[in-house]
Amino acid sequence: MGCRTSKVLPEPPADVQLDLVKKVEPHQTDVYKNFIKSDGGREKTGSPSPQGQSQAAAKVSQSPPPANGQPEPADPHRKKVAKYRAKFDPRVTAKYDIKALIGRGSFSRVVRVEHRSTRQPYAIKMIETRYREGREVCESELCVLRRVRHTNIIQLMEVFETAERVYMVMELATGGELFDRIIARGSFTERDATRVLQMVLDGVKYLHTLGITHRDLKPENLLYYHPGADSKIMITDFGLASTRKKGDECLMKTTCGTPEYIAPEILVRKPYTNAVDMWALGVISYILLSGTMPFEDDNRMRLYRQILKGKYSFSGEPWPSVSNLAKDFIDRVLTVDPTERLTAGQALKHPWIVSMAASSSMKNLQRSISQNLLKRASSRCHSTKSAQSTRSSRSTKSSKARRVREKELRELNRRYQQQCNG
Repeated sequence: MGCRTSKVLPEPPADVQLDLVKKVEPHQTDVYKNFIKSDGGREKTGSPSPQGQSQAAAKVSQSPPPANGQPEPADPHRKKVAKYRAKFDPRVTAKYDIKALIGRGSFSRVVRVEHRSTRQPYAIKMIETRYREGREVCESELCVLRRVRHTNIIQLMEVFETAERVYMVMELATGGELFDRIIARGSFTERDATRVLQMVLDGVKYLHTLGITHRDLKPENLLYYHPGADSKIMITDFGLASTRKKGDECLMKTTCGTPEYIAPEILVRKPYTNAVDMWALGVISYILLSGTMPFEDDNRMRLYRQILKGKYSFSGEPWPSVSNLAKDFIDRVLTVDPTERLTAGQALKHPWIVSMAASSSMKNLQRSISQNLLKRASSRCHSTKSAQSTRSSRSTKSSKARRVREKELRELNRRYQQQCNG
C-alpha cells in the first residue's frame, strides 16, 4: 500500500539489528541486486478482506509451463492459481506450492502457499519493485520486518529477490480481521477488549522501543493468527512505517496515513513522534467498544476538522453499558496534545488494562457492536456505489482513495492558520 505523498525511507539502525531472515541472493543480472540490504514501511498476509484493497494489476510476462510438464486443468479456480503461479520466480515455486490469491494491493499480490518439504502454510507477498512506489513500500517493510521478533507482529521468514519483484515469505494469519471475529462470535465484553488491546499495545511498545512507528494502525491491519478462541493478534502491513536509529532525531514530517485514524498533529503538518500510533489506537479502542467511529464524515474537510477539535461523544448504544474506566482510557489516548497522550508503556499500566476490566459489568456488548459495524459497512457500500456513477471503477477501487490527500491538507491548514491569526 502506498501513500500519495513521498515517504521517508530511513536507513535501518545497525546497533539493534536482528538479521534472522534468510535471503536468497538475486541472479547476477538483477538490477536490484543491492536492493535488499543484509544489514538492513487493505494487502495482508492473512485472511482476505475487500476493504482498502486495490484492484490495479501490474502487467507481467509469462513464465514457462509447470515443472511437471502437464497442462493445467480447465477448472476456473485452478486456472486462477496457475495464472499467479506463472508470475512467480522458479526459485520460489521450487520451494513453495502456490495455493490461492488472498490479497491485492496497488503494487503487490499476496498468495497462500505451502512449503513443499514441511507442508507448512505461509503467505508470500510479491511486490513489483519496477515502480518507484513499490520500491519505497518494499524498502519500508523490509527495513522493519528484518529487525523485529515479537509474538504480536507478523514474522518475515525468507526473502527472494529478482530484477522486477521481491517475494517476502511471511507467517500466514488465518484467523481473520479483528472486527470480523467480533461479528462472528456470540459474546464480546470489556474484558475481551482489554485482551485485544494488551496484545496490540505490547507489539506497539516493542516497535517504539526499536524506533519504529507504524503510522497506519487500523483494524484491517490487526489479524488473528488462527481461528481458535485463544488466538493471538498480530500487527501487519508496515508499508508506511518509519524507522529511526538510536540517537537520531525522532521527529517525522511525512504526511501519510488513513483519514479516520490520522492524528491531529499530522493534519496541521507539524513534525510528529510515535504518539501518532497511540492516537490511532485510541480510535481503534473506541470502535472496539462500540462498533462506531469517534470521528466520521463523508466530507474529508469536515472529518479533519472533527479530528483537530478532538471532540467525540459516548452517546448511543452500547456506551451506557461501558464502564467509566474504559471511557477514561479512550480519553487519555484520544488527546489532541501529543505530549499529554499516553505512551504504549503508560497505556499498558492504565487501571482498565491492568485489571482486564475487572470492575466493569461484563455485559455482552457484541450485539450492539455488530449492529453498528454492519450498519457502517452497509452505509459505506452504498456511498461507494454512488461514487461509481461519477468515477471510473479503477479510481473508486484504488486504495489511494482512502489515503490522505496533500491538496486537502493544504486547504485545511490555510483555514486553520486563518482561524489562529483571526
